[in-house]
Amino acid sequence: MSKPFASFEVWFLTGSQHLYGPETLQQVQSHSDEIVRYLNDQGNLPATLICKNVLTTPDEITRIIKEANYQDQCLGVICWMHTFSPSKMWIAGLQSLQKPLLHLHTQYNQSLPFDTIDMDFMNLNQAAHGDREFGYISTRLKVKRKVIVGFWKNRDILFDISRWMRVARGIAESKSIKVARFGDNMRQVAVTEGNKVSAQIQFGWQVNGYGVGDLVAQIHRVSKGTIDALINEYEESYQLVDSLTSTGAHRSSLIEAVRIESGMRSFLEQGDFNAYTDTFEDLHGIAQLPGIATQRLMADGYGFGAEGDWKTSALVRVMKSMATGLKGGNSFMEDYTYHLDDHDQIVLGSHMLEICPSITNEKPRCEIHPLGIGGKSDPVRLVFDGAVGDAINVSIIDLGHRYRMIVNNVKGIDPSAYKMPKLPVARVLWKCQPNLPIAAHAWILAGGAHHTCYSQNLTAQDMEDLADVWGIECIVINDKTTDLSEFKHKLRVNETVFN
Repeated sequence: MSKPFASFEVWFLTGSQHLYGPETLQQVQSHSDEIVRYLNDQGNLPATLICKNVLTTPDEITRIIKEANYQDQCLGVICWMHTFSPSKMWIAGLQSLQKPLLHLHTQYNQSLPFDTIDMDFMNLNQAAHGDREFGYISTRLKVKRKVIVGFWKNRDILFDISRWMRVARGIAESKSIKVARFGDNMRQVAVTEGNKVSAQIQFGWQVNGYGVGDLVAQIHRVSKGTIDALINEYEESYQLVDSLTSTGAHRSSLIEAVRIESGMRSFLEQGDFNAYTDTFEDLHGIAQLPGIATQRLMADGYGFGAEGDWKTSALVRVMKSMATGLKGGNSFMEDYTYHLDDHDQIVLGSHMLEICPSITNEKPRCEIHPLGIGGKSDPVRLVFDGAVGDAINVSIIDLGHRYRMIVNNVKGIDPSAYKMPKLPVARVLWKCQPNLPIAAHAWILAGGAHHTCYSQNLTAQDMEDLADVWGIECIVINDKTTDLSEFKHKLRVNETVFN
């Protein structure tokens, strides 16, 4: 089975010391090799786990961690202390570590051999206190890390390691994100603004602006052959309304939409960008707001944020990278409007056009309708309903002196009971957890933006782990523990902790 992150590795580092003699160290290495081989063979890890030689000296530890830092294919390291590994040996290495760290607190044997256990067994299998020594020095050094506890053959352990690898992939991707901003932010909007220098320091995001004229020039260079090939792809992939077919009245609008997509794709590829923003207030020289172009680019993995929202654009790219190979999708989203029926409270999530088709199970319809805003030609877009199932909405906001991530667990619902024949945009209906009044109240108290990344395959825990590595606050609004009084108190406490 091919791995979603086939070109990436995670290094498995086992700590010990020479006190126990060569025979014990050989057993430690053999056990580590066996554990790594088993974890890889299960087929659920998105990246390959590589077992390194047992580490027994400070120089060995520092050398391997520095090597991990400078090997691009290495996403992070997993550390396990099979025996007792005096943690002063780890200080220099941990101080230099720049990759995500998972501390796996396990042991080779699942059960104790009560009838035969002796001191040889005790000396070899002492992760119970070797890992505590490692935990102490990690805490003393304030090392950000994920801790997983349990027997290494347990399915839950394998699942947790797999999810952590996805977080490590998100961290690596974050450091290589380049956002192209076509035009500026939507005028007078506060939450989409922010300090781009701070963001690059905190997350690694490179955010730079480009004149819309630069994009227009690229759009005008698109060849007829490229347009014809892409139109064929549209016709095979989507249900085109009659007016967009070869004899339809709006065929020229489809051709223009194809031209815009091709030009945008070329611009992004040539600049090695993996995320971008635009705004309907700054489209000079572009005939229509890029609707289907943005939807298709997002489906191919690009991050996107509307109205110049570069923070959400970068976040969408990070989350798409983390979720590679998982069922379901990730999309730029907006909490657009509510259904506040006393017994049926629902959020309608959508945007003017730009919702990613990765979140639907149906074949999208390719349609053209007036936008009603922006003063441009009627844009072509994909129309569909989002799939049913658990999801999360995630927002990152700039509080001036720091960042906060807000996550809300939601549940996408079946849209069949809510017909919307006159709403010509992609959309998804969801119910907030624990309910709409509490979730919306908490979201507003936390300062959550109206733009989010809507994910059907990542979890709140994934995002908490990501925020931990980034060193930013993460507030989760969920279905079990969100009490508004406690939520307000947590915000006040966090203001001090993260200040």
